[in-house]
Amino acid sequence: MSYWIVLLVSLLASSVGFHMYIWFFSVGYGLSIAVIGAALAVGFHGSMGTPEWLACLLLVVYGLRLSGYLLMREMRSSAYRKVLSPEMERSRNMPIGAKLALWVTCGLLYTLMTIPLFFRLKNGAPADAMLWIGLCVMVCGVALEAVADLQKAAAKKKDSRRFVDTGLYRIVRCPNYFGELLLWLGMLLTGATALKGALQWALALLGFALIAWVMFSGARRLELRQDRNYGADPAYQEYVRTVPIILPFIPLYSVKKYKFLVA
Repeated sequence: MSYWIVLLVSLLASSVGFHMYIWFFSVGYGLSIAVIGAALAVGFHGSMGTPEWLACLLLVVYGLRLSGYLLMREMRSSAYRKVLSPEMERSRNMPIGAKLALWVTCGLLYTLMTIPLFFRLKNGAPADAMLWIGLCVMVCGVALEAVADLQKAAAKKKDSRRFVDTGLYRIVRCPNYFGELLLWLGMLLTGATALKGALQWALALLGFALIAWVMFSGARRLELRQDRNYGADPAYQEYVRTVPIILPFIPLYSVKKYKFLVA
């Protein structure tokens, strides 16, 4: 199976972003990961063992859950639709050239994020302990992210005007982003013993570095928005002083001063 086929299916799935440009990063992201997982399963089905099948299935389940969750949130949450309203207007006014650039960039990024598994399958590497370790880390990341989304939805249903500091949010302020980092760290580990040569390693590490940058940028964007919404609340001020923003038990409490992270 060729890498270009993986890129093509990623581009096809992420093209939903032409409806609204932020879908390149949200709904299109989930759909792209799901179809890449399906494409890898189809393309390499004759040489895959149980852990490889599980890794592909996990990508499909993760991607469909994420895109479905985001779509349902947009449809059910009037507060979230209000947040999206200016983005819809910006999307309508965005030049087609800018949308095309975002589309290609996102489609390429999603293939780089999954490329460790692609190279393992392409290289015909046998299943080993590192593959299982990576798979376990991926499962932990997906589970943590799903639980965080459910806990946030429940907390907002109880009090939509208060910041969330219950459940996993007592340990880290962005548990869903941390779960995302675990997922892609696990993906990197699945290919760690199968990558061949400097180019394969460079592409795999680049994919993980880019998604880590995206997650920290998302944490900064969320921090700035929450500061605007809750900054006058003494309870919120205490919360941000004592709970790490994205990495639990690591005393990194703020990333808003790091302007290289896109807000």
